[in-house]
Amino acid sequence: MNVIDTHCDALLKLQGDYRDSLPTGERLLDYRNADNLDTNAGRLRKGDVKVQFFAIFIAPGIPDNEKWQHALEQVDCFYNEVIAQEGFVHIRNFTEINELKPDQVGAVLTLEGSDAFGNDLVKLRTLIRLGVMSLGLVWNNANLVADGVGENRMAGLTDFGYKVIECCNKHDVLIDVSHLNTAGFTDIIDKADRVFASHSNSREVFDHPRNLYDSQVRQIIEKGGMINIVFNPPFIKEGDVSIEDLFPHIDRIMELGGSDNIGIGSDFDGIGSYVNRLQNAGDFPNLTDAINQRYGSGFTAKITHGNFINSYC
Repeated sequence: MNVIDTHCDALLKLQGDYRDSLPTGERLLDYRNADNLDTNAGRLRKGDVKVQFFAIFIAPGIPDNEKWQHALEQVDCFYNEVIAQEGFVHIRNFTEINELKPDQVGAVLTLEGSDAFGNDLVKLRTLIRLGVMSLGLVWNNANLVADGVGENRMAGLTDFGYKVIECCNKHDVLIDVSHLNTAGFTDIIDKADRVFASHSNSREVFDHPRNLYDSQVRQIIEKGGMINIVFNPPFIKEGDVSIEDLFPHIDRIMELGGSDNIGIGSDFDGIGSYVNRLQNAGDFPNLTDAINQRYGSGFTAKITHGNFINSYC
């Protein structure tokens, strides 16, 4: 079963390894098969992942004058290590997903948080030219665009944030509401042409700030966007988490009318704990088998890839 996964943080790990290697020139992570890369090339193929989204993410604490360099290094890792793999194809337009051959894997470049470009739209447009196809305005903290879910101020978009939305609309960039607080969500829902949640679950099922309220889910559905289920256990339930514990989140979104709007956004390589039997991209068959048993093959095809293709391709 082909899988489209709308979020992973492999580029941050690859960039960290690149920086660690500068004194000696010796790289420890090989994207082909590194054990501590949840979404290495071998695991993507083993898990039948057809398209993987790769996020550029600037870690909190990076000085402002270094953030652009960190972003470029992650883009460089994407070009030199990810799409350099045999059979990996850089997706620059979602319609290209339909053109992938059976033995090819599509790779999509995204941006998680606006910190990389600060208040400089030239830098944002440069990232878009390099292939960025979706933008998560914030991470958990605030930046010059908006506030994240972890910011106590809980403000919405800044004036500059509205300019960012205009730029993304002009260039057909998806606006990602995962990590965005409720005020920011409200501000962008009518301004952004295309909205989706790359990796979020239902807040009605489990009350975590990173999850979405029913009203937010409905608004995304009304705009024809998608809510992509995330595998990070703290967003699913308390305690030990199984694949079946994802089902209440799926059920809730379906109850809200979103059976055609559900997808997968694993957050692999960005999480510190795992769902049982779902610890890397190679384990996707365990998920698809469980979904097939619960919901049937038709819905399994929709949640793994069909809904995304129908929505954006």
